[in-house]
Amino acid sequence: MMIFQRTWTNTGIHPGHIILLDGQMEEESALIRIRKEKLKEIREDLGINPYPYTYDVCDYSAEIIAGFDETRVPERTVSIAGRIMTIREMGKASFCTIQDRDGRIQLYVALNTIGEESYRLFKKLDIGDIIGVKGPVKKTRTGEITVFITSLTLLAKNIRPLPVVKEKDGEVFDAFADKELRYRNRHVDLIVTPGVKETFLKRIAIIRNFKKILDAKNFNEVETPVLQPVYGGAAASPFTSWHNALDMTLYLRISLEPYLKRLIVGGFDRVYEIGKCFRNEGIDRTHNPEFTMLELYQAYADFNDMMAITEELIEQTALAVNGSTAISYEGKEIELKTPWKRLRVTDALKEYTGLDVMVMSDDELRAELEKRDAHLKGDFVRGLAIDELFKVLVEDRLIQPVFITHHPVETTPLCKPDYDDERFLQRFELFINGTEIANAYSESNDPVFQRKTLYEQSLRRAVDEEAPPMDENFVQAIETGMPPTGGLGIGIDRVVMLLTGETSIRDVLLFPTMRPQD
Repeated sequence: MMIFQRTWTNTGIHPGHIILLDGQMEEESALIRIRKEKLKEIREDLGINPYPYTYDVCDYSAEIIAGFDETRVPERTVSIAGRIMTIREMGKASFCTIQDRDGRIQLYVALNTIGEESYRLFKKLDIGDIIGVKGPVKKTRTGEITVFITSLTLLAKNIRPLPVVKEKDGEVFDAFADKELRYRNRHVDLIVTPGVKETFLKRIAIIRNFKKILDAKNFNEVETPVLQPVYGGAAASPFTSWHNALDMTLYLRISLEPYLKRLIVGGFDRVYEIGKCFRNEGIDRTHNPEFTMLELYQAYADFNDMMAITEELIEQTALAVNGSTAISYEGKEIELKTPWKRLRVTDALKEYTGLDVMVMSDDELRAELEKRDAHLKGDFVRGLAIDELFKVLVEDRLIQPVFITHHPVETTPLCKPDYDDERFLQRFELFINGTEIANAYSESNDPVFQRKTLYEQSLRRAVDEEAPPMDENFVQAIETGMPPTGGLGIGIDRVVMLLTGETSIRDVLLFPTMRPQD
């Protein structure tokens, strides 16, 4: 539990009193009770509605400060609204700071300017209240750009105190530093923690730029079902639901792939979707049960075309949101300038570990797995063994962007085998900083091969609960005829982590999945 204090102006509460965000201590109830008493006084004694319906906001803090001209006569008059973050009372005149959409700005309020009734209202305000003000913009004697209030309107009275930074014996304590408490109370985190809102604004910009690039390439943005009768497109355990009217089990999608490829069959040559997927799996630094994927499919293309699109999406988006392709992440300098390195799975194992899996026997592969305490689900399968060795020995060593290509054919039933060696696939995974960022295929469009591989995959459900079931309707769609197609999936959350410097997926999700407090 996180303890935090309030600035003591007008509270009647001794500075030693503490409150808890979860509302379990008596001291918090006292603070809320005092604010409710103020709320009653504002309504009954001052005759003011503390929750009016609208306010005419014409100006914002950043623009006011950037556009300030002290030679302007008369001074510019603005109308701005925001949340009170600090208050300094000085008798018949006071200063406060409000936080609006764009930042913070100082306000000066004086009894002889706004009148006795409005000043009485101001004396009943607290940190966290939302107000609207009008007045000219000037500089104070200390040189700070300030709105000198001539009109004050209370827009929302706060009754639950905000956490604030506190200081004791010269040492500053952040009252809202506990990460779990911040994730559970993101609305408060956005208000009081510097930089949090900027991270999510950058997330919005990243997604917007992805869409801009794809729209310019004539891709159509579409929507596909979240609730599905059969799940597929990845190896993952689903979340299960029940539809009462239809008397049937439905699943939250684990991938966007199956329905997007149906659209390729139906004549949409270029489609993409940015949407939520759900996998009933563990939570760690890069995994959340609910996450955002970009998936796109392009008819008459292959995985080489997907590499080009991937490079363009990430390089151009880094330039758009950061102004550079160079990023510093977890102390490492990473360069996103294209083109990026290409490396086969087998060559990556040889380069980073010295293992030449192309000449190793099955027994030698088993021995290497046992040496690393790595295990396959079910019977030994050579291609899956090679893939597992790559995961445990190589993945976290891939810091600079690299396309890892030509995975063993057993790993992916929805992908085309390579022209030259059908033991491997026309597939790539993009790794940056040891993390998979994207996955792409030359999509399988041979209906006989597709039925065989999906059926064989479904048989593995006996030993691997993450193997998806057979999707007969999907296979029938492929049997209708699907053109050669390139498909690409990019983890939006991981791209945002990379371009914002955040090291946990929870820091780029507005409302991450959390364990119940009880």
